[in-house]
Amino acid sequence: MADPLDPLRAHPSRSAVLTDFDGTLSPIVEDFTAATPLPGVRDVLESLAARYAIVGVISGRPLDYLVDHLGTRLRLAGLYGLEGMVDGERVTAGDAEKWRPVVDDAVDAAMARFGGLVEHKGLSATVHFRTRPELEDEIRSWATTTSVRTELVLRSAKASIELHPPVAVDKGTVVEGLAAGLDAVCFLGDDVGDLPAFAALEVLATRGMNTVKVAVRTSEAPDVRLARADVVVDGPAGALELLLSL
Repeated sequence: MADPLDPLRAHPSRSAVLTDFDGTLSPIVEDFTAATPLPGVRDVLESLAARYAIVGVISGRPLDYLVDHLGTRLRLAGLYGLEGMVDGERVTAGDAEKWRPVVDDAVDAAMARFGGLVEHKGLSATVHFRTRPELEDEIRSWATTTSVRTELVLRSAKASIELHPPVAVDKGTVVEGLAAGLDAVCFLGDDVGDLPAFAALEVLATRGMNTVKVAVRTSEAPDVRLARADVVVDGPAGALELLLSL
């Protein structure tokens, strides 16, 4: 059988290589501040960027975090697309910036209750429960109440809950925007937050674009994402091997 990625290899100047960060390029870690890409990831992505039309990383991480670990030669989208880096310039989606004070207030309230489990991402807030699973129900309840009160949008993530400005952007909208006008695109991801990206690829495929959904299998990978994938690789090491094959 033909390799689904062959159309990208055949026409790299008309193709995009897009990927998630946590659990895909970086192993899952208990300390959310300690996630780093596998050795060699940055080099291979920069090498691909010199060959392909677009090489991008779309993540729930803040943009600054992505820049620190991956540099500025890639197309970076942080906070699920709320902020991005295009040709070295920072951009913000829609009217997300006006919600910063609301996010700040939510972070203050969360820190008063959950302390170091809270991550302030600038334009969004995350409360982690990986190291305190007994608090998951309490954290979800607090986040739900806060979402209703503030109009911030609730989003589930890896062993955490997030609050975002009500701006219509996610990994799917980012994928559609980056792939516009190209002939082929792949996306690598490992979690439920990547399902909108898979859905976007399915829509693009109906329009005649060559698309490849790559699921990165981890201990936390949801079955529904694996079932929708065209290609499945094992963990970040498998993702790196696939990127090298491009």
